[in-house]
Amino acid sequence: MIQLDITKVLFLDIETVCATSDFTELSNDMQELWTKKGARLLRKPLEEINDLEEMAVLYKDKAAIYSEFGKIVCISVGYLMRDKDKKLSIRLKSFANRDEKILLEEFAVLLNQHYTNLQNQYLCGHNIKEFDIPYICRRMVINQVRLPIMLQLYGKKPWETKHLLDTMVMWKFGDYKSYTSLKLLAGVLGFPSPKDDIDGSQVGRVFWEEDDLERIAVYCEKDVLATAQLMLKLLYMPILEEEQIHFLGRDS
Repeated sequence: MIQLDITKVLFLDIETVCATSDFTELSNDMQELWTKKGARLLRKPLEEINDLEEMAVLYKDKAAIYSEFGKIVCISVGYLMRDKDKKLSIRLKSFANRDEKILLEEFAVLLNQHYTNLQNQYLCGHNIKEFDIPYICRRMVINQVRLPIMLQLYGKKPWETKHLLDTMVMWKFGDYKSYTSLKLLAGVLGFPSPKDDIDGSQVGRVFWEEDDLERIAVYCEKDVLATAQLMLKLLYMPILEEEQIHFLGRDS
């Protein structure tokens, strides 16, 4: 597959929610902009959008996936280490906060202090190139958090972003017809599924209605762990057993 020192990889995943708990909490300008966005999503002419309740429902369902209308509430990371016997273990932790700028600043500190070598250090996630990385970068600009070197991607050529490893792209082997979920790959390749509590569609409810960041962080960390297991499979390496997995808690 590839030649890679897996201990040089930072695995990550993000969880996002709509920017406000309800459509009506948006400013008038943002309500109008979401309505225009909603018309495109529904494939309706804008003049046919008369029902604001329809826009409110669509906002709760879809806004979180768009960085202009959503926000990050958790970034979970994991890194692999070898002990004196060369046995691998993973450390998992989360940056989770109701204040998005704080968690982005904390994540930026991690990258600035420990991940600055574009030649032999890597960021890895599942669908990271299409979702996680662009979302993080855009939200950092919106919050005026300076981009760490790993995220300074503007104007870069594909061969200049080899430090971004996307397990979904790796699994595609050049096929661009479909999305393959982590849950499906867990089933196919025989490592534990990351989905045993909530799923992505429930994160907004857990955040806005239950105010349970800890639950979201645990869910996000399981996705990071699953991504690391997938990478091990892609590299023809043994997956991690329970005693090799360490949860370090979250910063909030």
